[in-house]
Amino acid sequence: MDNTNCFHCGDPCDDQIITYKEKSFCCHGCKTVFDIFDSNDLSYYYEIQAAAGSSPIDTNGKYEYLDTPSIADKLLEFNDGNHQIINLYIPSIHCSSCIWILENLHKIASGIIQSQVDFPKKTVRVNFEATKVSLKEVVLLLARIGYEPSISLDSYDRKEKSQDKVLLYQLGIAGFAFGNIMFLSFPEYFEVNEFWLDQYKPFFRWLMFAFSLPVVFYAGRDYLISAYKGLRSRHLNIDVPIALGILALFVRSTLEIWFDWGSGFFDSLSGLIFFLLIGRYFQQKTYAFLSFERDYKSYFPIAVTRLLNHNKEETIQVYKIKKGDRILIRHGEIIPVDGLLQKGLVEIDYSFVTGEAIPVKKVAGEKVFAGGKQLLGAMEMTALKNVSQSYLTQLWSQNIFRKNKTTAFQSLTDSIGRRFTLAVLLIAFGASLFWAFTDPSRVWNVFTAVLIIACPCAIALAAPFTLGNMLRIFGRKKFYLKDVTVIEQLASINTAIFDKTGTLTTRSHDSIVYEGSELSQEEKSWIKTTLRASNHPLSRSLYQLLKGQEILTLDDYKEYVGQGLYSSKGEQKLKLGSASFVDNCGIETTDQTVVHLSTNSTYRGHFIFQSQYRAGISALFERLKKTMEIALLSGDHEGEKHRLEALLPSLIPMYFNQKPKDKLFFVKELQDQGKKVMMVGDGLNDAGALAQSNVGIAISEDINVFSPACDGILDASKFKYLSAYIGASKQAMKIIKMSFVLSLLYNLVGLYFAVTGQLEPVVAAILMPLSSISIVAFTTLATNLLGRKIK
Repeated sequence: MDNTNCFHCGDPCDDQIITYKEKSFCCHGCKTVFDIFDSNDLSYYYEIQAAAGSSPIDTNGKYEYLDTPSIADKLLEFNDGNHQIINLYIPSIHCSSCIWILENLHKIASGIIQSQVDFPKKTVRVNFEATKVSLKEVVLLLARIGYEPSISLDSYDRKEKSQDKVLLYQLGIAGFAFGNIMFLSFPEYFEVNEFWLDQYKPFFRWLMFAFSLPVVFYAGRDYLISAYKGLRSRHLNIDVPIALGILALFVRSTLEIWFDWGSGFFDSLSGLIFFLLIGRYFQQKTYAFLSFERDYKSYFPIAVTRLLNHNKEETIQVYKIKKGDRILIRHGEIIPVDGLLQKGLVEIDYSFVTGEAIPVKKVAGEKVFAGGKQLLGAMEMTALKNVSQSYLTQLWSQNIFRKNKTTAFQSLTDSIGRRFTLAVLLIAFGASLFWAFTDPSRVWNVFTAVLIIACPCAIALAAPFTLGNMLRIFGRKKFYLKDVTVIEQLASINTAIFDKTGTLTTRSHDSIVYEGSELSQEEKSWIKTTLRASNHPLSRSLYQLLKGQEILTLDDYKEYVGQGLYSSKGEQKLKLGSASFVDNCGIETTDQTVVHLSTNSTYRGHFIFQSQYRAGISALFERLKKTMEIALLSGDHEGEKHRLEALLPSLIPMYFNQKPKDKLFFVKELQDQGKKVMMVGDGLNDAGALAQSNVGIAISEDINVFSPACDGILDASKFKYLSAYIGASKQAMKIIKMSFVLSLLYNLVGLYFAVTGQLEPVVAAILMPLSSISIVAFTTLATNLLGRKIK
């Protein structure tokens, strides 16, 4: 029999060897997959990790039901007839090669636009053009290359919960076997030599061996598989010392009963795996708790306008939208829920969802989808379902909006874990070698105790639990961050840039005076209808001033970012905005905040705004100035400069008449100088600067200013506490470092007792998960105490 292994999947080829391009394959399926990869320039798949593939499964006729539209609609996350998106659960995802090939599906099938893997959840999100490739063809392609998805219509949304059952089964088997092995070991412990027990010792020992088999090869298989894959890819992960300890105990114990040297260490072996699984279960439950808090309770502070009877409107939070509600979506707003378009000039940008930048035009009666951005005026729609907050979270985290920001503490954790694992292996073998010459009876105890007690699990848990809990605490304080990496970035900020309008100012108490020719009721209604579609803070303030006017129907609407608004009604034209934007202004610039008005190329007048600044900004800037550099960028003129100089600390640079692109370039220049920049804006004109900055924070008042380009959304009522959130981020980093130190101290003490032979493996097995639990308890307690100090 030939022991040649398959080049694709690594399984033995047995008697059937298929040779293709000087490589051996176990079946025609693996050969076909290799040919697909090779012909599409994807052979790098095998360089990442050798024999990483899975054998393809025959799926002939299995997925015919995916051609049924009603079934496909239940599975699809997004479907506008052309672009479709589906999130598929693929159990066979296991390594970096899997991620690489699944995120390169677009090279195999031309209709696939993008595919994104979520490795912890074992899912791949595929964005494809339905006119070029069907859902069934996508699924069949995945099956052909060895990544068949698991699809169940009844449990599709609940598949993640079912995965927890495997751990419970493993824990149950390990606990049952541990209890029985301990019971069978009692005669050995107490050296009972009565004839009726002594004659059954061999039977008891082999019974303990039988109980240990499911413990090692089922309950402990994850540690063995993880270690094997790590070693195969030349990576020392944290499961390597654990797997070596398990195998050392199992082999030594089996040899002892085989040659009748003794009863072995089956009690320690089963206890080790049992307590390891208890630690993993605790970790998983804590992660699930943090995830629940993040996905379902930390709602973004965004709202949407719900239309009521008698031409009335109200602002509600997005998660309160119900099926059948009539909703107003303004220019630049994100559609929060699937619905039917009722009326409006509609052009929707779905690039947030599909990556396709070409806007899609819609007419009344057509379906519009959550995640689209309205680009043309205001539109009215009827919600077809309740809003999915978790969908908005997913949208916010899309790769399209990710910035290449380094995560120093993540890499620090990985680096410490690898080095620590290497050090533990050296100590274990060194100590064993010493005892082999000094007292050979202690070798196995010392070797396994060192491997178990010094597991770097606690080090690996410090960062995710600290940052995860801080993410939850910030959410409760109405400071909503995209992910835990933002906390790391926030802690390193040394420069803060602030926008003025909508950020430092609040529209809640603006004083507005109109100067110019008298306006008719129809003109006021026309102005109100034009303002209705805009989310700019000045537009919203002016809209409130005219809220008693009627709503008209416009023929055309455009918003020019940083300049103003344009609308038309028949032959009539209207412009609102800066002096340079309106027609034939003929008025000199003043030192005040002004919105100018012209109709039919005739200047009519202007609205003068007396801005009101948010409470507590003077104290906020004083606190920030002690730890970082501060600057102010404003799209307005210098009319407010004197008020700002009196309000803010001295010597703060202020730049006025800044267009959106000017703000972006300003942030980039600071970054080129090595500065870590935080941009704080209103999420509208500042989108470019928010995306460019190391940390972009959008201030939200009571309008839908959801901006996927930002890293965090801060409720306007909490603006004055921004310095406290930055300080808390820095404290969180200190907690992580303290956790590293505690974990290292614990391991050093444990190693001393293990190396000197004073620590039994079963005791080490109990202490190891307790150390992990203690680190988690410490980080949780420390972050909760820190959270209490934040207002």
